[in-house]
Amino acid sequence: MEMMNVTKILNAGHVELVDHMGNDLTVVNAARVSFNKESEWAYDEEAMKRIQGSNWQADKLRNEFKTLSESDKKLIRYLAKHKHWTPFAHPQITLRIKAPVSIRTQFFKHKQGFVENEISRRYVSHEPEFYLPHWRGQPTNGAKQGSDDFIALPSATIRAFSDSLDASLDAYHKLLDSGVAPEQARFILPQAMYTEWYWTGSLAAYARFYSQRSDDHAQWEIREYARVIGDIIQPIFPFSWKALTINT
Repeated sequence: MEMMNVTKILNAGHVELVDHMGNDLTVVNAARVSFNKESEWAYDEEAMKRIQGSNWQADKLRNEFKTLSESDKKLIRYLAKHKHWTPFAHPQITLRIKAPVSIRTQFFKHKQGFVENEISRRYVSHEPEFYLPHWRGQPTNGAKQGSDDFIALPSATIRAFSDSLDASLDAYHKLLDSGVAPEQARFILPQAMYTEWYWTGSLAAYARFYSQRSDDHAQWEIREYARVIGDIIQPIFPFSWKALTINT
């Protein structure tokens, strides 16, 4: 399957922008409708001078230089600062994400404003893929969760991990070859296996996800996904995303 707008992450993982609906002006007008008012795009005056009398590219150039008025930017900052979330719930973003099962579990804890559809090994037959981590040490500050800096493991320990992945895959195929249903054979596959899903959520929901999962207390792997997701969303909603994540 050919994928556009894809960012690679964690060996074989990725985040793909599938679709989005709305923009910063959507947020503004969702708020202004309370007063039966509506804003329009503003344009940089110097940019407008450059495209006056231009050829067929004029519309393209207008889109390139359109922005929000200062009052609309101020409104977005006000809405975010005072946690008026509903205007930010109207824009939607759909991503296709590929991540290890254990990281997928953390994604799916975010329910409000999201809906997901995941690939199922009941139906697919392609070979499972596994995440090979960059190993980190156990926390040294007495914490019961999290990790410390990256560490170098003995080659025998790394080989033991790889061998266990190979053994689980071999057992998986033996179960299938013995006639076991795929929905049961998959029980043997480890949490390091990659899975994929469509994830659609509102701009407000993605901002909440980002603020929690980019935090230093979050697991390193999902922090990497949060960083990539932020990089994807920011150019689409530059003013809203900055206002929503300014303290993140």
